[in-house]
Amino acid sequence: MRPLILISNDDGYEAKGINSLIEMVRPLADIIVCAPEGARSGMACAFSATEPLTLTKRREERGETGSVEVWSCSGTPVDCVKMALHELCPRKPDLILGGINHGDNGSVNTHYSGTMGVVMEGCMKYIPSVAFSLCDHRADADFSPLAPYVRQITECVLCEGLPKGVCLNVNFPVIDKPQTYKGVRICRMAFGTWGNELRKCSHPRGYDYWWMVGSYTNDEPEADDTDNWALQHGYVAITPTRIDVTAYEAMDAISQLLTPNP
Repeated sequence: MRPLILISNDDGYEAKGINSLIEMVRPLADIIVCAPEGARSGMACAFSATEPLTLTKRREERGETGSVEVWSCSGTPVDCVKMALHELCPRKPDLILGGINHGDNGSVNTHYSGTMGVVMEGCMKYIPSVAFSLCDHRADADFSPLAPYVRQITECVLCEGLPKGVCLNVNFPVIDKPQTYKGVRICRMAFGTWGNELRKCSHPRGYDYWWMVGSYTNDEPEADDTDNWALQHGYVAITPTRIDVTAYEAMDAISQLLTPNP
């Protein structure tokens, strides 16, 4: 039996990134896609608790390279995964892929990313899950240099799996052809902060409104073991990411601080 891969994203089912990903991995498995109807960036692990969801079949292809079904859902990226697992997948997928995202999901962007929401949801369902992102927000971004890396990582995880509670956040820098990536770095998430995050505007009808914007600062630019450093120096950055966010190294200190003495 061919493996089954579930794919979703936060840019919408029509985005170039997710359709590039489908083509990259379709020789490896049968594919079910369930992605948002449109852009859902910044949704993280949000799900629709108060709104009903709709599901629309967009296309189906069957051939020598396997089957592909593409569906759209009216909800968030996490809604899409939940919907696919409940309604579309004939069995538990062997792998869940998120992306390929149009834009960087390194550092603290991990916590905002709907692409990471896809794989966090998969990981919470004990399904090996990998997110792919390219540091290029353009709708017509060139995803072709990613193909051999995406296929290799996908094949490896299909074969070997991942540790329980761990998913992969894979980010690619932008390179100019015929330049190639310098290699792959397994790295930690950089500490960084967003500033100037709101831009106030005045509406002609007499009220104020705000756009979410912002500028990112790498707060440890000299650290060479982070995803930011890897991307800035031409490497593919792979960050193993945990569902368990417990700060084990701080438990003793917090216990001494907060536990009353007898």
